Amino acid sequence: MDSSMKSFNPNKHLKEQFVSNLTGSSMLELFVLSAIFPMLILLRHIIGICTIDHVTDDTPSNKKDTTTVALRNRRGYIFTMIVDFLSIILPFTLFCTVLADWTYINGVLCMVVLLFFAASQRHGSCWDQKEGVHSLSTYVSSYRVSMMLITCICILAVDFKIFPRRYAKTETYGTSVMDMGVGAFVFANSFVSRQARGVSTMGLRSALSSTSPLLVLGFARLVTTTGVDYQVHVGEYGVHWNFFFTLAGVAVLTSIVNVSPKYCGLVGSLVLIGYQVWLMNGLNSYLLSAERGTDIISQNKEGIYSIFGYWGLHLIGVWLGNNVLFRKNANMRTNGTARKQIWILVIFFWCLTLILDRFVERPSRRMCNVTYITLILATNLQMLGVIMLSDYIPGGKLSLLEQAINRNLLAFFIVANLLTGLVNLSVNTLFVSPLTALIILIAYGFTVCAAAAFADYKGIKLKFW
Repeated sequence: MDSSMKSFNPNKHLKEQFVSNLTGSSMLELFVLSAIFPMLILLRHIIGICTIDHVTDDTPSNKKDTTTVALRNRRGYIFTMIVDFLSIILPFTLFCTVLADWTYINGVLCMVVLLFFAASQRHGSCWDQKEGVHSLSTYVSSYRVSMMLITCICILAVDFKIFPRRYAKTETYGTSVMDMGVGAFVFANSFVSRQARGVSTMGLRSALSSTSPLLVLGFARLVTTTGVDYQVHVGEYGVHWNFFFTLAGVAVLTSIVNVSPKYCGLVGSLVLIGYQVWLMNGLNSYLLSAERGTDIISQNKEGIYSIFGYWGLHLIGVWLGNNVLFRKNANMRTNGTARKQIWILVIFFWCLTLILDRFVERPSRRMCNVTYITLILATNLQMLGVIMLSDYIPGGKLSLLEQAINRNLLAFFIVANLLTGLVNLSVNTLFVSPLTALIILIAYGFTVCAAAAFADYKGIKLKFW
């Protein structure tokens, strides 16, 4: 009997080929997309003025995050969550699929709408909003949620033909939306990490305990993907490696080499320079070679060696977070100063990326080279910078969906991964019509958001360590 008849995933090889040998899109398109996604969040904040007040029944605004949301009006909560879904998740999904060919027009339209509301506020319209009232933590939460939403939408959308191939992960060199995923995770975590906040670094034993959930998730993914014959693009991380192992590896390496936050920028830069020199002196050829030995390192060479690049990114993220968000000088933490710092960094890292791309090496997520790292810094700081412009428009309060996802960020990602796997094993994603694909993606987005909303409404916060 044909082996494919026994497989849970008979189209495994076709699906692997569908996401292989891709070259990505342009940096300009990535720049525009990095502005569009946070602009959608800002537009939701504007709408939030009209809906957020109907969600609670005299619930104290300063409730702790862990308090059960018992006083919320259920009908108002559901209504507001639906508004969040229609104004955030649905546009995210459409812009990544059926509206992808109008990326630049979409960007201009979003900018025009935001400028209109900003002008209305500046000229004393009916909007009542003061500049500088939002905390830096609110900005960071919005950025982290928008990054997570993009990632979760793309991990399923990429398996459908409705998702542009230029947005899928590149094979060797190039830039794409999905290439930003793991780098964005590393940066977002480092930016608000214990190290960035100046909290004493954990020892190796504590670090291993802290990262044990990631290791468990990594092995669970390895076992399940092997067990159900799930498609795995070996050129991405290797034969056995995956995203969770990379995050765990960076955490362990950080605990072994204890660096003060004020020196993390320097050490991170030296790590990236040294790793890039190594890449250009033979490591590149080894990592790009299709040949693999039988040892564990050769089998997972992309995932293992790229940890050095991600560790350098983590250290720089720690230094940036420590200086922009957690510096002891209170003046350095005001919105205006922090906003200027962020936009100066955005310009710097975009210019540096263009220079490195032209004179050193093109970005490569597979090898996590220095150009890829500067691109990650540029795009993620740009997303944060756009969100920090919310002081100039009405609204600015976190939407309920943002609060719900931010409460259980890792759990939200795990649920999205599980649903992605279930859809792929249940549906022949390569052969469904564009309309069916869009309906599936919308239903998927609604389901993961409903799960986050339910946990938030019940006051559930899943913390594994």
